[in-house]
Parts: sequence; structure tokens; C-alpha cells
Amino acid sequence: MKKISIILLHAFTGWAICGATIGTAFKFTTFFNALIIHAIAAPVVFAIISFIYFRNFNYTSALQTSLIFTIFTMFIDFFLVALIIQKSLAMFSSLIGTWIPFTLIFISTYIIGKQFKRNSLKPAYKSNHK
Repeated sequence: MKKISIILLHAFTGWAICGATIGTAFKFTTFFNALIIHAIAAPVVFAIISFIYFRNFNYTSALQTSLIFTIFTMFIDFFLVALIIQKSLAMFSSLIGTWIPFTLIFISTYIIGKQFKRNSLKPAYKSNHK
């Protein structure tokens, strides 16, 4: 249960930061520019969250973590943002607003996870000098 809580907390943190990013962008720029900012920020935010998760916990594979982070984000966006807050599924008709950020979240998380796995499999350098 602790492991599930930890990965879901990381997923929630990424989602919350992305939500704050797009919410703030909507207040200070145009709708389209806010979507662009969000599409750029989402993979960066999740790459940082993934780095922290893999460095400190690393309970799941790169693929599992990517799926968990992306599906969690989609789930919360669907049930909380679309159905409860916006009362509309219109956000899911936007490539730049949802599908591109979802895809980039998956890719950035996967790349970070694979990089951690690759680095952990490298043999340590051994010196013959004493």
C-alpha cells in the first residue's frame, strides 16, 4: 500500500503542477498560448517528478510508471476537470489541450525511467591502481 501511495502521490503532484501552470497561463495570456505553455510544461514537470521518483523510490518499471502517471492524469482530467469543474468533455477534442500533453507526459516519464534503468545496469568502474 505504501508503494502505491508513493507513486500516486508523485502522479498527483505532477498533475497539480500542470493544473496550476495552465490555470495561471489562462489568466495572463491567450487561450491558445496557455495551451502551448501547458504542452511544453507538462513533459518537463513530469520529467522532473519522474527523476525524483526513480532516484528515491524506483518501485516500478519505466513503462509501468509512464502508464500510471499518464492514466492518473487522464482519469483526474476526465472525472474532476471535465465532468465536475467544466461540466463538458470539450477539452478532449483538443489535440494541443489534452492529447499532446498526455503523450508527452508518457514519453518523458518513460525516457527518464529507461535512463535510470540503463545507468543502474552499468558495471561500476574498477581501478587496478592501489
